[in-house]
Amino acid sequence: MAVGVATLLAAEVTTAVARPAGPSPMEQLRQDTEAIHALGISGVQARMITPDGRQSVASSGTADLITGRPVSADGYFRMASTVKTLVATVVLQLEAEGRLSLDDAVDHWLQGVVQGNGNDGSRITVRQLLQHTSGIHDDLPGYTTPEEYYQQRYDVYSSEQLVARAMAHAPDFRPGEGWGYSNTGYILLDMIVQKATGHPAHQEIEDRILRPLGLDQTRWGGTSATLPRPHARAYQLFGPGSVVDVTEQIPVEHESLSFVTTTRDQNRFLRALLGGRLLPTRQLAEMKQTAPVSGELQQSWPGGRYGLGLVERPLSCGGTYWSHEGGDGGYITLNGVTADGRRSAVVAMSEARGDTPEHILEQENAGSALIDHALCVRAPSIP
Repeated sequence: MAVGVATLLAAEVTTAVARPAGPSPMEQLRQDTEAIHALGISGVQARMITPDGRQSVASSGTADLITGRPVSADGYFRMASTVKTLVATVVLQLEAEGRLSLDDAVDHWLQGVVQGNGNDGSRITVRQLLQHTSGIHDDLPGYTTPEEYYQQRYDVYSSEQLVARAMAHAPDFRPGEGWGYSNTGYILLDMIVQKATGHPAHQEIEDRILRPLGLDQTRWGGTSATLPRPHARAYQLFGPGSVVDVTEQIPVEHESLSFVTTTRDQNRFLRALLGGRLLPTRQLAEMKQTAPVSGELQQSWPGGRYGLGLVERPLSCGGTYWSHEGGDGGYITLNGVTADGRRSAVVAMSEARGDTPEHILEQENAGSALIDHALCVRAPSIP
């Protein structure tokens, strides 16, 4: 595997009268990106923003295992499940406008779509879809071997087809009586947004969030199998010595959830959301009403709780932060923002070490450590 030297791409470091014990925030960010790369992950880019708006960026590894090209500080990557926070924000904006209610049944908007095998759309609410408490089973297509990747990477599914796959299964639990991560639930939310507005959810995201915030590096990809430039190649580890370039593929949830972004835009979105710039006070408070995640996810998110499209996680320095990571097609992204929206960080990795549970958890823990360190920075004391 080709490796690159850890490179500091940009840095703005506050000068203080007395240097704090331990590494500076910028040095810590650089060390954390190097630690992630040292796990065997081909490329890493990270960006943190302080309360005064200053940015620090670090990278490690390579954007291309063949050419050794360095990782760009402004490289695009697939947003994956972080899009759920965008979808939830649009739904809560629609609630604030009186155009839907969180207590609406799914059948109110999508009559007869959720039915069969014990599934009942008249008993599932919009709130339960947002919080993953609907009980709807997930059965999205996916690949677990290189052969499956090459066979499936250009397959295209409609939202209706993906929901139908879930309806072939009995619910995992009764609505409101458990917690289970369901991508299908967010496909249904996309469909509800279109019913409520007459526009595809990706257009509502563009009009309500991206354009007002000037997030011009966040783009809906649709059925495109490629990303804008610059971007790091994405790799998937399937087994010992089996690293496959999986950059080129059509995301399964392409109809509304296929967005690409950068660490700059993701930071700006999370800061605007928690800073109260996208939702009225009541809707932001609704978003932050959380439920404990499943025992399986507690391994990855110790102490984690899920609100409405937003995850609350504890900080090692006390308090909590808000986030929603994403992983798709070799790109793994973790992020976090403090409760006041003033300090944030994003780390994007361009290789998924998904061959063993141990490697998955190791990568998750290293990314989480970077976010925790970036958000727990304290100003140096001055004697």
